[in-house]
Amino acid sequence: MARTSTTQETHGAGKQEAEVLVVGAGPTGLLLAGDLAASGRRVTLIERRDDTAGNLTRALVVHARTLEQLDARGLADELVKAGHPVEGLRLFGTATLDPTSLPTRFPIVLVVGQYEVERLLERRAREAGVVFRHGAELAALRQDAHGVEADIREGGKARTLRARYLVGADGVHSKVREELGLPFPGKSVLRSIVLADVRLAEPPKAPFTVNATERAFALVATFGDGWYRVMGWRRGRQLPDSAPAELEEVREFTRLALGSDFGMHDARWISRFHSDERQAPAYRVGRVFLAGDAAHVHSPAGGMGMNTGLQDAANLSWKLTAVLDDTSASTLLDTYEAERHPVGKVVLRTSGAIIRVALMHFPGSHTLRTVAGSLVNRIRPMAKRAIMTVSGIGLSYPARPGSHRLAGRRAPDLALASGRLYETLREGRFVLVTPHGAPSRAEDPRFVHEESAGAGRHTLLIRPDGYIAWAGEGPAPEGLEAALTEWTGWPT
Repeated sequence: MARTSTTQETHGAGKQEAEVLVVGAGPTGLLLAGDLAASGRRVTLIERRDDTAGNLTRALVVHARTLEQLDARGLADELVKAGHPVEGLRLFGTATLDPTSLPTRFPIVLVVGQYEVERLLERRAREAGVVFRHGAELAALRQDAHGVEADIREGGKARTLRARYLVGADGVHSKVREELGLPFPGKSVLRSIVLADVRLAEPPKAPFTVNATERAFALVATFGDGWYRVMGWRRGRQLPDSAPAELEEVREFTRLALGSDFGMHDARWISRFHSDERQAPAYRVGRVFLAGDAAHVHSPAGGMGMNTGLQDAANLSWKLTAVLDDTSASTLLDTYEAERHPVGKVVLRTSGAIIRVALMHFPGSHTLRTVAGSLVNRIRPMAKRAIMTVSGIGLSYPARPGSHRLAGRRAPDLALASGRLYETLREGRFVLVTPHGAPSRAEDPRFVHEESAGAGRHTLLIRPDGYIAWAGEGPAPEGLEAALTEWTGWPT
């Protein structure tokens, strides 16, 4: 548990550095900080790297649900232009996920470097007023009934920052999680994975190519500027992370898995690491939260890691805003863990199953892998469930007993009288969507009122993160006023 201050009243009355401290300037921390600042909250983001540090990151895939979240922030179209949309994601053998039938504006898998995601999110965060403290490393934290104190080391000096809440988005080796005293149970699923950025004399035709055999797996993806990211593993070469990696090793596992090394040369960066499956037992301890890799890490199979962290941030940001605005009780913050921890488990199971099937090694495993791939491709319900889960489109949150069947589900990009739902969500507020003919509530400051452009018969109260908080039949369903009060604050 977090250490508790014994001078609560003094600290509670003291001036706060920010309303929210975010530790970690990766995609999760940047999206969260940007959301909070865009809603008018004072946010300080602490990052131990200095702002000139290169970020040679691992994530290469952005899925459809994440693109929808970025669309709700006005960033998706720009990111799509910076990447390479593909209409299939190969998992193992012949098994391929087909996103083209997904019910979304983005029926693709976007291959794009994580640094492009961070670039857009950092620009948005700075424009919204986030205070960045690069080169600042968290040393300790304490919390009391009124807020959180963070001791940091910055520029060789020690100082203490204070806020009402703190979010640890500081990665797999999270100092925030350590300070909370939370374990990180799990295990390593892959050792001695090698990453490299290289040039290719004869690039593969597809912008994203991956395959696994009994001896190795390899992934090759383009950055679009002549450089390619190669990631791979060889069964017979298991070395510690500290062991140097050479280009010849990268060539070898690429040939074993893909049949060619594509004439790779001029590596600008090679690194060795291992992949874990771990999840913290709690995402909230008092006024401190964990998000992204600080809360959960997965195998790279399916490319769900960064996407899951971004969804964490989208879930938490509006709840913190509502509590800081005094329109919701602090108990709303308990729903962050209640909703996101189960999703983390699903992602661990899904990515774990993919990597285990891809790399299983026993007599007959090749045949079994081929059969499994064929089943995924041919059995439509299985294929649909797989892509809905991996893309995030099919994930939903639990609703109260007796709720409408739509409650807790992701809201599609509904056509509205004034445009699209995800354009309206850019205001960062609840959206009330009613059928044609409902009385106008345009003056109610608690939400944005939109009329459906189609022949819809449902009244929907949609959360700022694009999930349906409440639903009813018709333009003025029973229970609407109670739902508005519960979710968006007291009546005006």
